[in-house]
Amino acid sequence: MSWLPNTSKASPPNLVVIIADDLGYGETGMMGNEDIPTPAIDALARSGVRCTSGYVTSSYCSPSRAGFLSGRYQSRFGYDLNPTGKRNHHPNAGLPVDQPTFVQHLQSAGYQTSLIGKWHLGTQPQQVPTAKGFDRFFGFLHEGHYYVPGPPFKNVWTMLRDKSLPSGQLRTDQRTIRGNYAPINEPAYDADNPILDGSESIDNWQYLTDTITDHAVDAIVQSGSAPFALVVSYNAVHSPMQATLDDHQKMAHIQDPQRRIFAGMLIALDRGVGQIMNTLTEHHLREKTLVVFFSDNGGPTAELTSSNAPLRGGKGSLYEGGVRIPMIWSMPGTIPTAAEEDAPILSLDIAASFLPLAINDASQRETDGANVLPWIGRGTYESDRTIWWRMPRGARALRHGNWKFVQARMNQPLQLFNLESDLSESSDLSAAHPDRLQELVAIWESLQSEMPPPKNFD
Repeated sequence: MSWLPNTSKASPPNLVVIIADDLGYGETGMMGNEDIPTPAIDALARSGVRCTSGYVTSSYCSPSRAGFLSGRYQSRFGYDLNPTGKRNHHPNAGLPVDQPTFVQHLQSAGYQTSLIGKWHLGTQPQQVPTAKGFDRFFGFLHEGHYYVPGPPFKNVWTMLRDKSLPSGQLRTDQRTIRGNYAPINEPAYDADNPILDGSESIDNWQYLTDTITDHAVDAIVQSGSAPFALVVSYNAVHSPMQATLDDHQKMAHIQDPQRRIFAGMLIALDRGVGQIMNTLTEHHLREKTLVVFFSDNGGPTAELTSSNAPLRGGKGSLYEGGVRIPMIWSMPGTIPTAAEEDAPILSLDIAASFLPLAINDASQRETDGANVLPWIGRGTYESDRTIWWRMPRGARALRHGNWKFVQARMNQPLQLFNLESDLSESSDLSAAHPDRLQELVAIWESLQSEMPPPKNFD
């Protein structure tokens, strides 16, 4: 199969997108972590292209996912904020009614479409997954969810943030550890946020990472001969921190109790990736399926022990640790195997690359992404790509070629970095290269002029 658009004589390709939640850049074996085994994710990387410069359009969950599914910078429809708790029900929370997803184009072309796992893009009837292009939905609508029903939480180790405790102190009761180790208390994630099968609330479910995997596997098996697009949207490794007893035991070599639970959560995610890939192989679908794996943003270190090494910052930041994420593209016969791509690849590129592969009608594509299939993993990309960011409280950034400017917050200084020589963004070059800084700011301002003001949830 070539990367050329699909024709009527060819079998339409399938799409599987696997999203990890809050997974840091440096946490998998493919990125050099020897502490936590991730053999399935590492094998997926060997089967395709490991993207060392994979990016998302926000360092928060909901705006990042809005960008991925729309194929556009979410700021084009004013969606810069990240709703949590009751704010998920605000009319401005989630994808606007008039903003289509690229999956809707696939659905119209006859694809079977499924979203399994976390949504976080609106709770109004006209915003839920089945109104946005997905025939099938199993999961939850808010930003997070406990991994087992409760309390009490059975058959898991749990770690919860508790500001009532002295800073740095941990308190263990049975298999629940509480500690004052992050800025907020553990939110009531499950409040008004049931596990749903379609629109039906489900009370009897198992460890959520494994349950999401089971439903993803079932969606593949039930696809039959029809082309399918499957988004597997794990909430792992997002808080709350909960690992099964078995996975926790497997990570007994890790002494830190918080890190050990995190490791158990990550190996469950990795196990799910392996089961999905094995299912594609067993049903002879592997070579006709584009598989993309990425994290929706960088990891929150204090909350989860996340490593974004060697990058600066993490979730909520526009430094590289917030927006540069682990990413893999794999489709044997179409994409090179055991390859590495250093050129920037953006989450918006998934829509821009898959739609022309699957659908001949180019008019159905409105995206800020690029079709990367002609060059990904081939070492042939030579352009100075531009990636633009806008986030709340005046945070903004832009990468153009190897240069990047960051303004962490409104009224904070503009900083300039050369990512080729300074991946960790440790040397501010704004004073040494003022013309370069102004060039990048001008590009940012030009794109900003195309964007409406951010919506709010007040």
